[in-house]
Amino acid sequence: MSIKKDTVSGIAWSFFERISVQGVHFLIGILLARLLMPSDFGTVAMVSVFYTVSKAIINSGFHNALIRKEKRSNEDYCTVFIFNVCMSSLFYVILFFAAPWVADFFDTPILCSILRVQSICLIIDSLGTIQVTRLTIHLNFKGLAKRATIASVISGLIGVSMAFLGYGLWALVAESITSSLLNMLLVWFYSNWRPSLIFSVKSFKDMFAFGWKLLVTGLINTIYSNLTPLIIGKFYTKADLGEYMRGTRFARFPCEMFTLSLKRVTYPLLAKLQSDTEKMISVYRKYICSMSMCVFFGCTLLAAVARPFILFLLTEKWEASIIYLQIYVFSCMFDHISAINLNLLKVVGRSDIFLKLEIIKKVISLAILLAAIPFGVVGICVSKVIFTQIGLVINTYYTGKLFNLGYIEQFNDYSGFFMYSVIACLPAYLFTFLHLNHLISLIFGLLSAPLLYWLMLRNNPYMKDVLEMVKEKLPRR
Repeated sequence: MSIKKDTVSGIAWSFFERISVQGVHFLIGILLARLLMPSDFGTVAMVSVFYTVSKAIINSGFHNALIRKEKRSNEDYCTVFIFNVCMSSLFYVILFFAAPWVADFFDTPILCSILRVQSICLIIDSLGTIQVTRLTIHLNFKGLAKRATIASVISGLIGVSMAFLGYGLWALVAESITSSLLNMLLVWFYSNWRPSLIFSVKSFKDMFAFGWKLLVTGLINTIYSNLTPLIIGKFYTKADLGEYMRGTRFARFPCEMFTLSLKRVTYPLLAKLQSDTEKMISVYRKYICSMSMCVFFGCTLLAAVARPFILFLLTEKWEASIIYLQIYVFSCMFDHISAINLNLLKVVGRSDIFLKLEIIKKVISLAILLAAIPFGVVGICVSKVIFTQIGLVINTYYTGKLFNLGYIEQFNDYSGFFMYSVIACLPAYLFTFLHLNHLISLIFGLLSAPLLYWLMLRNNPYMKDVLEMVKEKLPRR
């Protein structure tokens, strides 16, 4: 199969997974937001940092080490599987006994029970990690898409039902646990691999030599990304945290649809091209341009229609989240560029540079974040936008040194799509100031902006490539 066909098939199914899962989460999130209060979401978000950090340690970079390894044995898979299960069990015990201290830190007693119950997902998730890795290696994103969609629908319905019946924030916990359980069971169904009681010290050392740097990198990223909710939960109210989480979650929606799909597909595909640097860079630049064309427009449109979008779908009680969405979206819209730059470093085995960059970025980012605390949640959102551009310069520094593809060269590739996106979405944004019915403003934005964007880019080669990819995956008569 050619790289183009691999890309079309992989991205199509991975994108289908993201659009279906995110679409379900989007609809479920709206229903839950209408049934629950911002403080309910804020309370559950307070424990996320402890759960997410534990999960990052459990994965330990072995997922990427297995994907990059050219010859993988059953011994390799079994070794990582046993390690993941043992580590997840250990961390569940740690979190179980640490739960009272977490509740005291936030002065919220119910967090003790929430953390003890929700952390069971660590063990459940560890049972399906290797199956997910194997499906990714073989580019079987069709199986991953099906299991994620089914799990999202069923777990979402359970969460909404419990919220409707008055279970409050426990509806969010139940949705999370059900999702983990169903994802694990379904990935076993779609994968024919089964673990054996094999643990190889040699295999463990070989993969850990590459993976430990990615572990530290991922851990730094995870702690940092969850540090913001921790700070808001500590220094502001649970409602503030709930509104921030809701606004930023919507802001990440268009980014995650494209970026996570592209990041997951490009790593194994670029790994196949690691011996042909010229072709790898050519493919890389096409990925950047195609994704920028889609991501920039999606994010800018969301910022433009944020007010009617929030007020119409979530009601007035979530009005405070509008400004968080509008600011934060200009932070995450560049994630795909950073993600593919870092994928290049992993492909060529430079996990040492990967780690070095993350340490430098997070030190700078932490300083900016701490300086923003006195300026409220809005100030924190602005700090994210400022750091995004600093981080982008840092991420592209070594790409420039290794492949002669630095910040300026990449900026020239994608900057035009950003400009066209702003121009196309500006009328939709200005229309919201007319104070018309929220639904009318929303419909106007969703119709006018795509039309203007298409008119400006209809002859662009990347627009034609994307449309061609879409046509190839449409059913034929």
